[in-house]
Amino acid sequence: MTIRDITNCIEEIAPLSYAEDFDNVGLLIGNYNANVTGVLVTLDTLEFIVDEAIEKNCNLIVSFHPIIFSGLKKINGNNYVERVVLKAIQNNIAIYSMHTALDNSFFGVNAKICDVLGIQNRQVLIPKKDNIRKLTTYVPIRDAEKLRSSLFKVGAGNIGNYDSCSFNVDGYGTYKGNEDSNPTIGKKGSLHTESETFISVIFEKHLESKILKTLFKSHPYEEVAYDIVSLENSNQKVGMGMIGELKNVVEEAHFLNQLKKIMNTSCIRHSKLRGKLIKKVAVLGGSGSFAIGNAIRSNADIYITSDIKYHEFYKAENQLIIADIGHYESEQFTKNLLVDYLTKKIPNFAIILSEKNTNPIYYI
Repeated sequence: MTIRDITNCIEEIAPLSYAEDFDNVGLLIGNYNANVTGVLVTLDTLEFIVDEAIEKNCNLIVSFHPIIFSGLKKINGNNYVERVVLKAIQNNIAIYSMHTALDNSFFGVNAKICDVLGIQNRQVLIPKKDNIRKLTTYVPIRDAEKLRSSLFKVGAGNIGNYDSCSFNVDGYGTYKGNEDSNPTIGKKGSLHTESETFISVIFEKHLESKILKTLFKSHPYEEVAYDIVSLENSNQKVGMGMIGELKNVVEEAHFLNQLKKIMNTSCIRHSKLRGKLIKKVAVLGGSGSFAIGNAIRSNADIYITSDIKYHEFYKAENQLIIADIGHYESEQFTKNLLVDYLTKKIPNFAIILSEKNTNPIYYI
């Protein structure tokens, strides 16, 4: 089992193309071709996490947050980031992070929060833009179904409520071989025409290389004419935050007390209570002040996130409750999500949940 085998599994649920542009995701330290002795899953990579990996014979750390976020000009061990990098390299330990790729996944960080809180009928709070592509190509009618099936098998035509489509067109296409070709249609070196149809399918942009590889492999023409365009449509299955409903309406104070207990947080900072029942809940793990307006426009009764500043609580304007449960607390179940997922994908392999609490914030 190589690092690449492990990360390929992770990227099925959190493709790196889902990550925000500012982020630093992927294999931060190590070689994709290295064999893996064990995987330690953590929220953050600190020195004592590297020590834990050494103790448990894990040479790959899968960390939600990237330890290297901005460029390192020197690695002298003068701060906690440099010390982690040095210790990992000295002990041949690789570090992989997916961060906002998992934030934007429909089955990622926010889905786990919804699971824990019992939130149903979920939708993405802020659907991601510039994530959908459309492929159009022409193919002989007799080969169309085979090509469509091949494209569907690698993920084309299955995005949210979108469907892929194909259309028959009247007319003819042309194929011309050369002296070195072995064409499927027509004689070598001759001009031949045959009735065609065009196939148009949509797909998520991270699948583009796989889609093209399948197109070239399954298409009968040696030189395939095709067009790929980026669609402006937002991807309703990829994006930041989630919104859904509780099974039953709950009084505000009761919900906040339950939230505090379930999320195991010492305190919840929140905006003024409205004196209304809570049914619709929006969540966004990590720093979520940027999505307050989205939660309001989605008619949420409460918005659960973290890192809300003083003046940002005013934005509630009695339209919902803003509840700051703490950054670590909002993401704490992410490592459980990853362990459960990898254990199912790779049974009988050492996938270990870190026992360490990496929360840098303490309460009195």
